[in-house]
Amino acid sequence: MDDLFPPFAPEPNEPRPRRFKPVPVRMIIPNMITLMAVCLGLTAVRFGFEGKFEPAVIAIVAAAVLDGVDGRVARLLKGTSRFGAELDSLADFVNFGCAPALILYSFVLHNLKQLGWIVALIFAIAMALRLARFNVMLDDPNRPEWKKDFFVGMPAPAGALTVMLPLYLHFLGFEMAPGLAPVALIYMLVIALMVISTVPTFSGKTVGKRVPREYVLPIFVVTVAAFGLLISFPFEILALLSLGYLCAIPIGANQYRRKLKAEAAAAPSLPGDDEAPAA
Repeated sequence: MDDLFPPFAPEPNEPRPRRFKPVPVRMIIPNMITLMAVCLGLTAVRFGFEGKFEPAVIAIVAAAVLDGVDGRVARLLKGTSRFGAELDSLADFVNFGCAPALILYSFVLHNLKQLGWIVALIFAIAMALRLARFNVMLDDPNRPEWKKDFFVGMPAPAGALTVMLPLYLHFLGFEMAPGLAPVALIYMLVIALMVISTVPTFSGKTVGKRVPREYVLPIFVVTVAAFGLLISFPFEILALLSLGYLCAIPIGANQYRRKLKAEAAAAPSLPGDDEAPAA
């Protein structure tokens, strides 16, 4: 039997198998935050199917908070990676594309049957296209520095939180009867178009990197007051924020056009541009 099945003896000069280096903890922590946000988004879908729309909305809001935290934690810990960026995009599609669409379909759009489902699909696909465009624009080396203050179209978290305005109003006592389902459908379609549009919206990423010393304590007080209002009156604040954000879109677009004109005016003219053409 030993002749039939001889023991395996490795070659003496055979190279050792490659061992991957250990991954630093600072690279794992941001991805763990992103995965927790995905869990919240999927749990929100479950709550929506069970008819528990208030905790579903709270889960989406919490996922949006974690979405804003994971990137900053990654930059703070110097743990950014291509893997984390791709995972963040997939998480945004689940949390801000699929979850709001399914929740709103369970809430009111199911009254319109196939038409309601089609609009829910349009919103989810629009979010996927928006995220894909965002990833491509990050690789543009010729993008001016001032354009970092603006998003192209409505960002994913803002689109998800704004599209749930019918839910906020319902919680505040404005009954969303089946007859109002077409209004919710049109509103969701408008937000989907804003998500994939090229309308510039203000991001504020580069604002407030340094705060004057005399403003530090007032900022603390305002932050605590805002957090207290959000906890005490969550749906009132979310409704006001959604309406305020929609009203601020034209202001941001106008500011973008002004900066674009200023950049064009400051650009040096090419040689020969001022010369008259030969007759």
